[in-house]
Amino acid sequence: MRQAGRYLPEFRKLRSKNKNFIKLCLNSKLSSKITLQPIERFDLDSAIIFSDILIVPYALGQNIEFVENRGPKLSSFNFQNFLKNKDKIFLKTLNPVYEAIQITRKKLNKKKSLISFVGAPWTLLVYMLDLKSDVSHLDLNKLKKNERKIPQIIDLLIKYLCLHIEKQVDSGADLVQIFDSWAGMIPQEKLQEYCYQPNAQIVEFCRRKKIPSICFPKGIKNNYETFNDFVKPDGINLDPEIEPLWAREKLKKVVIQGGLDPNILLQTDKEIMLAATKYMNAFKGIPYVFNLGHGLLPETDPDKVNNLINFYRKFNGSKSS
Repeated sequence: MRQAGRYLPEFRKLRSKNKNFIKLCLNSKLSSKITLQPIERFDLDSAIIFSDILIVPYALGQNIEFVENRGPKLSSFNFQNFLKNKDKIFLKTLNPVYEAIQITRKKLNKKKSLISFVGAPWTLLVYMLDLKSDVSHLDLNKLKKNERKIPQIIDLLIKYLCLHIEKQVDSGADLVQIFDSWAGMIPQEKLQEYCYQPNAQIVEFCRRKKIPSICFPKGIKNNYETFNDFVKPDGINLDPEIEPLWAREKLKKVVIQGGLDPNILLQTDKEIMLAATKYMNAFKGIPYVFNLGHGLLPETDPDKVNNLINFYRKFNGSKSS
């Protein structure tokens, strides 16, 4: 969860010389270098390719600007232009990502996995159509205005996301994580159409291609159970709102991942270890990948991350993390 990024001084140094974030993501050599920074520092079991979910809308014709203290801002969405996108141009635009994966795979220890990722259709839509009224609320008027176009946009996004996933795995990634970061904004009556169904179509594509998939439907609370039963991913990432014991009881036939609140890493070592122990005890004896329930915060002290990793390894009597 943003294991490479703003909390690492080595990343900040590199980022200060590369102001355009999208260009940085599409610089194969630098993207690979950033991907490997936390591996070199912490010797983690898996690397996550340094990229961004918004490179897909970028490759589909929308310009992206990262505004300080506000986040990404996309140029106006043009529906007719969106429908005219071509596979060849899309893949050519994203080729630096695939080259970065190839470079990283060669440099990684063979025992370490390399994780690729995409944004789920709904989460990409939120950015593409500028559907947020503020940090955590949906602009229902904008949603209603675009409602008739949304099914067609989602279908086309699924097509391009599947292309991107397959190409990442062909380049050397071992699996894909599908981030539905804004799933918690979806009205209950639209969850099936905007969340479950699109994620299920992508997971089914991955299953046919024998690509392991992890889903992250952040913020949907107890709907995690329905999501898991309907979508049937190989793995499911918990957000911090999900109680681990509830997840153990309700989420079946799936590898559970994450859940630890990234804010806890801003606390004392004692508080961090107590929180980590809660998750490790809750999932003892079943397949569980220890991870966070969202991205590492920029103000996180890397030493705290290191302490947590070492605590986890000692707790489990192995190097697993």
